[in-house]
Amino acid sequence: MISAIEKEIVSLLQKGDKKAIGLLYENYADTLYGVIKKLIKDGDTAQDVLQESFVKIWRYSKKYDATKAKLFTWLYRIAYNTAIDKIRSQKNKNSNEIQIETSSVYKITSNELNEDVLDIKKHLKSLDEKYQIVLNALFFEGMTQQEASEELDIPLGTIKSRLKIGLRELKKIYNP
Repeated sequence: MISAIEKEIVSLLQKGDKKAIGLLYENYADTLYGVIKKLIKDGDTAQDVLQESFVKIWRYSKKYDATKAKLFTWLYRIAYNTAIDKIRSQKNKNSNEIQIETSSVYKITSNELNEDVLDIKKHLKSLDEKYQIVLNALFFEGMTQQEASEELDIPLGTIKSRLKIGLRELKKIYNP
């Protein structure tokens, strides 16, 4: 048997009336939070998931069909699935984090390059020494901008500027 409050909520949801979300929160938030909290132990994250659930409930409110599921069952599924999505996204995020301390990038030395194909080294010598040093570190020694900044004891902003200017000067040589 459907309660009067549930009928009112369903009616308001079908109309897209914002009062429905307040009534839903008032009547179901604690229970849905309990469902989420069983899956997600962190209280702040569980609160975020509850809020995301209510956003989804509102977004899909016109799709609710009372003939297919009771209101609570529909709300439960949304909250449960949102919690599962959050758990999966956190697992993916944790497994995709880059470990900066252990870099597996190796440095390429200039004698490993085919200089018959690349005459950049020859043209690089025509640039100011300050640009040569930065371009050499970044392209021939395989350093990142941050690594070059630390290795050469040059501020990161200066590395970026010298890279930009150096590349612009090289472009003038290749595309006069």
